[in-house]
Amino acid sequence: MTVLEPKTSFEVSNKGFYGRFGGAFIPEMLYPNVEELRQNYLAIMADPTFQTEFRALLTDYVGRPTPLFLAERLSNEIGATIYLKREDLCHTGAHKVNNTIGQILVAKRLNKQRIVAETGAGQHGVATATVCALMGLECIVYMGEIDMERQQPNVDRMRMLGATVVPAKSGSKTLKDATNEAMRHWINNPVDTHYIIGSVVGPHPYPDMVARFQSVISEEIRTQLLEKTGHENPDYVVACVGGGSNAAGAFFHYLHEPSVRLVAAEAAGLGVSSGHSAATTALGKPGVLHGSRTILMQTDDGQVTEPYSISAGLDYPGIGPLHAHLFDSGRGDFYAIEDDEAIRAGFQLSKLEGIIPAIETAHALAALPKMNLQASDVVVVCLSGRGDKDLATYSKYL
Repeated sequence: MTVLEPKTSFEVSNKGFYGRFGGAFIPEMLYPNVEELRQNYLAIMADPTFQTEFRALLTDYVGRPTPLFLAERLSNEIGATIYLKREDLCHTGAHKVNNTIGQILVAKRLNKQRIVAETGAGQHGVATATVCALMGLECIVYMGEIDMERQQPNVDRMRMLGATVVPAKSGSKTLKDATNEAMRHWINNPVDTHYIIGSVVGPHPYPDMVARFQSVISEEIRTQLLEKTGHENPDYVVACVGGGSNAAGAFFHYLHEPSVRLVAAEAAGLGVSSGHSAATTALGKPGVLHGSRTILMQTDDGQVTEPYSISAGLDYPGIGPLHAHLFDSGRGDFYAIEDDEAIRAGFQLSKLEGIIPAIETAHALAALPKMNLQASDVVVVCLSGRGDKDLATYSKYL
């Protein structure tokens, strides 16, 4: 594979870059771990026996394909045709399990016995604990102390599944800090441990590997939309973006289809200019975070700014390098969604369609009124997760 020039392609280059973002900026002690994965992941994933096992588990364990649901009442309210890709119906309640199933199979083929992971909203932690239980591997999940408090049901689920949940007590005590702790653990246990990163972030090959596992979402959308409308391509695909794995999966098969606009909803928190936000593309600039060059929120002297969002899964100070390239190149449209807008959108879907979305997903729904949609537009929203875990937060607005 040759190095691809920025703004001409959205496939990762052989050095792990999307345009000018990506790469593997890692301490020397991590190099053996990352290099072992880089040298093997594509061959492992291409192996027919791997694909057979992966696809069987997606069908029989995860419950794929997930439905593509025409939300008629929401469509009437918005003034366009809105389809919901129901990732909330996956086993464990979110898209995260698509990736953890894939990575646990990679880890087994690399003869790893222990799994370490980070989690924000807890969905990736639950998905990791789930596949570790399925495969009989030890599981250690790092989670910010604040996130543990606001996502207690997911903490309990992880522990019930046999995982050790370790609180991250440094910094903002949220996702960024959990990621730091998980990486430290991996550095100290390089031989027998695989780190299952939950999003399209981190050093190459993680952003590409996670996007490939999540690409089952857009693969199914194309087939299902063709069956329902006679066309594979919608006018828009919409997804929330923290690190951005559900968005990468929903966008993947449309990256080279310029007629399909890719719409990312970021968490603006209390407002982009409030000092309490996680709207990375609005506030950030290029820099290195967790092993890759991307866009991140940082001070003038390069210190990472603490993010804030009502959503535990979106309060990350950066975005994945693919998304940074989508923003930088103009291929993607990025909207900043405030807490109150997301909450209103969550209640709207609940009352119109009988579907309670995760607050992360509600950010994507809140982008719809901002998009200047026409009556003829066909829009697919990636409904990335269900709202069970967020009922305590939603209940404050009842």
